[in-house]
Amino acid sequence: MIKRFIIAFTGFITVVALLGVVKASQIQEMASMDRSMPLTGVTTTTAENAEWHPTIKAIGSLAPVQGVTISAELEGTITEIAVENGAAVSTGDLLVRLDTTVEVAQLNAAKARSDLAKLQVDRARKLSEQNTISKSEYDSSAAQYAQTLADVAALEANIAKKNIRAPFAGRVGIRQINLGQYVSRGTPLIPLQKLDPVFVNFYVPQRNLPLLAVDQTVGVAVDAFPDQIFDARVGAINPEVDSATRNVWVQAIIPNPGEKLRPGMFARVEVTLPQVNNVVLVPSTSVSYASYGNSIYVIEETTAPDGSTYLAASQHPVVLGAKRGDLVSVVQGLEGGEQVVTSGVFKLRNGLPVQINNEVTPSQDEVATPPNT
Repeated sequence: MIKRFIIAFTGFITVVALLGVVKASQIQEMASMDRSMPLTGVTTTTAENAEWHPTIKAIGSLAPVQGVTISAELEGTITEIAVENGAAVSTGDLLVRLDTTVEVAQLNAAKARSDLAKLQVDRARKLSEQNTISKSEYDSSAAQYAQTLADVAALEANIAKKNIRAPFAGRVGIRQINLGQYVSRGTPLIPLQKLDPVFVNFYVPQRNLPLLAVDQTVGVAVDAFPDQIFDARVGAINPEVDSATRNVWVQAIIPNPGEKLRPGMFARVEVTLPQVNNVVLVPSTSVSYASYGNSIYVIEETTAPDGSTYLAASQHPVVLGAKRGDLVSVVQGLEGGEQVVTSGVFKLRNGLPVQINNEVTPSQDEVATPPNT
């Protein structure tokens, strides 16, 4: 019995000793582990110095350089529609013809009267030269002949007005009449627009008036072509400021050879001003926005107490300027050339050790895709 007890006690002591050895080994291993904080992964880029022209942004709308809705000047029945909807036409091309049967008959009669009046005035001239008739009789014949010529001209003008032609080159729209329809004076017939070039009309605040000038560069963006910026030039600045809004009407001209742009389109306008500003450019994702002030984290090499060096994030307060696409300008707080954090800003604090991984970085295009709105 005593022997069994001694064997059991010896086994228990052995198990306890083994557990103690294992636990001591674990404690020693944990004590030897690195207790330093893991490095925070970030992406970086170099802050670049650049020259930016300041801009004025506005909302506008496109308008034709020439655009009308052709209307009937005289009443009549439509006998011919000479163009298809949406067709391109040249100056003087026939668009619509009204019935001129009565006018043509009246014109023939007027020409016959004019021919007779010419014979009478020629005869009266000869008789007047021979003093056979009085001067007043000759004057009466000449006046009658002039009147017949005026009648002929009036009828020819009416016939011409019933042959409606394009006043300028452009593209017709969708006709608003049908063949055989009777129209009265002023009835809209068909729209006509000149699409190359087109105007963009927009308004800017009166405080920007001293910055505007004719021939300034204008960039125009429309929703129909989100990836394209159309170049334009300021063509005119209205001399009057709107008393209700205190805005100035500005008109720019856009070349439109492909007729992509159409009147009535909504447009976002950016006028480039002539002066140049020296700025430092960083991606907008680099900025840590806060109500008490914006800041950017710059990567700097820091020396540890043991003499080793590591990379750490240093917070720099900044003053931001204009923004274009994915980039924002820094007008105060950076000199240019600094290595700034572009992603992971929200998890940083001043002096935090970081690890750079630039395998995937945020976009840094000056023209954003899709465009900023």
